Amino acid sequence: MTAIRLRYFASLREALGPGEEAPFAPGLTVGQLRDQLIARGGRHAEVLARGRALRCALNQVMADETAAVPEGAEVAFFPPVTGG
Repeated sequence: MTAIRLRYFASLREALGPGEEAPFAPGLTVGQLRDQLIARGGRHAEVLARGRALRCALNQVMADETAAVPEGAEVAFFPPVTGG
């Protein structure tokens, strides 16, 4: 297992808090990490659900869900930003 720092922003932060550090198996992609968080149930399942549009960053760089998560990484989840 490896420790990954998770950060949540905007409405996700309101629901889940600012973040957490959690153990995950090495070799995960961002999408697989999201699925494991959803599998926790409760608020995680609700706010990270597959039907919801979310953006991801890996070590402070925008990433898609196919990106591999290295040991000790920081993964951030946040809703898409709209401007006007």
